[in-house]
Amino acid sequence: TDSAARAPPGPVARLIERGHMDELRRLRQDYAAAFLGYLTRRDETGLRAAYELGRRAVSHPVGLLNLVHVHHEVLMEILHTARTSDEVQDVGDAAAAFLVEALTSFQMTQRGYLEKARAPAEAMTPADRRGDTAT
Repeated sequence: TDSAARAPPGPVARLIERGHMDELRRLRQDYAAAFLGYLTRRDETGLRAAYELGRRAVSHPVGLLNLVHVHHEVLMEILHTARTSDEVQDVGDAAAAFLVEALTSFQMTQRGYLEKARAPAEAMTPADRRGDTAT
């Protein structure tokens, strides 16, 4: 048996296995439309669309890895239409800004989780940290 047959499924395969193909397909369609709109206008409305797509990926069973995979697929399709190296650079710069905005929701969620996890440890007294039980 070769190693490719034994390799764990990638993030998209796991999403498909869980029956979420429709959500992934919708995300890809919406992401492509929003990114193309952003490429045309480069405005706050386009960045807001990226942020909302990121929020949707956080709150639905899509996840970070699938969002990045969708971004990559959409970007590669668009880059194939670029005619010059300047266009490739321009699209790449816009793609980076769009992806950063889409990932903001994930960063905020992670920050909230870490702050919540740290709160009990920070509330401990030095005696608690040492394990002192004497009163």
